[in-house]
Amino acid sequence: MNRPPTLFDKDEHTVRNGTTRRAFLLAAGLTAACLSSPIPAPALAASGSSGVSTAAAPLREYTQQKLHWKPCDAKSPRALRCATLKVPLDYSDPGGRKISLSISRLKATSTTERHGVLLLNPGGPGAPGLQLPTELQFPAEVKRQYDLIGFDPRGAGQSSPVSCGLTAEEQADHPYKAETFTKDVEWARTVAEKCRAKAGDLLPYLITRNSARDMDVIRAVLGEKKISYLGYSYGTYLGAVYMQLFPGRADRFVLDSATDPTRIYRGTFQDMAKGAEHAFTRWAGWTARRDRTYGLGDTPAEVRATYWKLIARADREPITFDGQVLTGDDIRADNSTFFHVKAGAERIAALKKAAENGTPAPAPSGTASTTSTTSTTGTTGTTGTSGTSDQAEAPDDNYASIAWSVMCADTRTWSHDPERYRREAIRDKARYPLYGDFASAITPCAFWPRGSEPQTTIDNTVGALITQNEWDPQTPLFAGRAMHHALRGSRMLTVTGGEGHGVLYVPGGNSCADKAGTLYLTTGRLPAEDVTCRATADPA
Repeated sequence: MNRPPTLFDKDEHTVRNGTTRRAFLLAAGLTAACLSSPIPAPALAASGSSGVSTAAAPLREYTQQKLHWKPCDAKSPRALRCATLKVPLDYSDPGGRKISLSISRLKATSTTERHGVLLLNPGGPGAPGLQLPTELQFPAEVKRQYDLIGFDPRGAGQSSPVSCGLTAEEQADHPYKAETFTKDVEWARTVAEKCRAKAGDLLPYLITRNSARDMDVIRAVLGEKKISYLGYSYGTYLGAVYMQLFPGRADRFVLDSATDPTRIYRGTFQDMAKGAEHAFTRWAGWTARRDRTYGLGDTPAEVRATYWKLIARADREPITFDGQVLTGDDIRADNSTFFHVKAGAERIAALKKAAENGTPAPAPSGTASTTSTTSTTGTTGTTGTSGTSDQAEAPDDNYASIAWSVMCADTRTWSHDPERYRREAIRDKARYPLYGDFASAITPCAFWPRGSEPQTTIDNTVGALITQNEWDPQTPLFAGRAMHHALRGSRMLTVTGGEGHGVLYVPGGNSCADKAGTLYLTTGRLPAEDVTCRATADPA
């Protein structure tokens, strides 16, 4: 998959060929199972509030590195500086192979008010984050107190990027269909085999636990005793893992659009399908009340029927829209369509008009349509694509490679039985017609090599602020509440009526939520109890 659209992409509905939808910024599942307790790698210092001086001896060559800051690139603001540091590929063998991490810094605007560093992560897993310090809309109070630190996680972007050599078609998701299931199993096997062949020595170590350890090396190299953190979507899980491994070094942590830490990752995909169905139901009611504007039906049932007729028509005769050839699966795969009811109504009305007035496009050659996923940041946070056999050149596969690498290696609960994926996809297609067959379809994780460590169980009392929109189908409200339950020292801020994936410091955000987030980041004081903000009454 190419990097999926995140909170910071301009057009949520841009379709990118060769992208996979199931990363989540969050992003992009796992089956329910008992999770192993986290065991820090032997070379790591014990978790605590201490700083650089207490780092375990084997890590000193990493924690005492000197950074050489330089301009990030010609397009970046002059104030944003970048540097590279080394971390061990395997923290249990710090004297072994090293990999590079790219980080960025926007220095605090005040030396007297400076509090420390604020690390930023957009989700994914695997979305690059070097530009986040300048992309997010931080208020002046936050900029005065923090050096804003972006970073590309291990294997992503400019941090020793992983490539499996995947073609555009191999980067694409496939909804479950009985007639293509055998080919889809072979697709999943092929992706796993190509990644093993190209990067097999790296795959076991591309896990969230090691990315959290990388964050702690960044902390030490920057000379800080603690770090503060803002992570979106999958970045909320990364932040929670850091809090679990290094509770005494976590200062002010904000987890925006949180995933359920007990359902990483197959359960996360299935939660997306449930969230998308809820958003679709809400959208149908909202649109029906505006039939004179959109012409999609004057009852929710009629709106839904219009949508499914459009899907069926596009599957028979693909629609040319905005220069793209879209099948019904392509349209369904774009589960960002119903992130915002007004934008969704406008898009479906435009697609309906194109189908009625335009010349049907020729059916794509090759196999069925394919798709992408978002993030905030975003999981991760996402749009559909059509994989065609006449594509001249496969796009860069770094995002697909690192996303599958993390999702497959992070947990040992992926089933290796293709028939289980078939059964669950059939079940979830019936439960959640909009996206269930995408969410539960077979993935390369069915054939992936085992990760180097068990999954981290999240269960601690470290303070954190969790922010969540009520109508986020990518990381639904019930997932955020599950994270809140696991982080027993957290408070939760819910934007009732809030749409979209991502709450704080994003375009079109909520001023009440931004104020609450800023108050916590600048004072360290969590609300005494959970907080509710309200979105505008009418998205129109």
